[in-house]
Amino acid sequence: MILSARQRCHTALTGLAVLALCLGVAGPSRAAAPAAGTWTEVGSDRADPLTESQGLASVEVPAGSPNRYTGIGTVPLALSVRGWNHVGDPDASYDGHYVEPYQRDDGNTKMFRVQAPDGGWSEYVHTLSAGEARNNSWSAISPDGQWMLAGEWGTMNRLLVFPTPGVNPATSPSADLPQAATVHLDHAVRDVQGCDFLDATTLLCSSDDPEGTLFGITKPLLRIDLSAPPTGAADVTGHVTALRQLPLRSACSGSFEAEGVDYDRRTGTLRVIVVSPGFCVLTDSKTYRFTQG
Repeated sequence: MILSARQRCHTALTGLAVLALCLGVAGPSRAAAPAAGTWTEVGSDRADPLTESQGLASVEVPAGSPNRYTGIGTVPLALSVRGWNHVGDPDASYDGHYVEPYQRDDGNTKMFRVQAPDGGWSEYVHTLSAGEARNNSWSAISPDGQWMLAGEWGTMNRLLVFPTPGVNPATSPSADLPQAATVHLDHAVRDVQGCDFLDATTLLCSSDDPEGTLFGITKPLLRIDLSAPPTGAADVTGHVTALRQLPLRSACSGSFEAEGVDYDRRTGTLRVIVVSPGFCVLTDSKTYRFTQG
């Protein structure tokens, strides 16, 4: 969910003249061996390249709320002109607070935009810690609602823990949102585009890893088992497992992009966005649905 991803989408949307160069049947991809708790594909829906190309979240409160999506076309103009020009994979707490992660191309801050259950919006800005990357690819709210994980782009051995903005009473739009703790991973991860909690100590994450050297496959679905539920009191560790390769199917050949992830506990459904290469970003990008077992 970094700037280059947005540039690739923009190139695909404006470069229609190269359709003949893009079309072709994508070659078969190498899949991971089945692992315990494998997630099986059960269906898919077209992902709109403008409004559903970055992330997604299921919202439980108010009842009957539709699923939410982010994309290059969902960034409000008022935020874009202030420099917040990229939105990542959002999440929602079980009480209905919806959080979108934003980044900018300069400066030393990232921002989380929060919509409360009553519909009101607020902004929580975090000043980067020493060595922290500017990228703000995703947010994942713990089941108790009090803590939020976020991630950086590139090859990383950690996840960042924050008090959940708008939910945790220690947060305020008028104060800097501090990093409270760190999740130390036992295996490096690369280009994580989204994570969501399966339960209090388990994360499911989508990785846009184009190299495949970390787990033997590109674009893996990852499981991270935490040593304890995250809090601001202490760091925790995370055990990383690659479960499978995400689907890479398109009428165009080229580089796919794994995007955001959502787990809906009400239905047991995992959804992951995969953006198609070239011109096919417009036609057959998909939100894939999975169930466990």
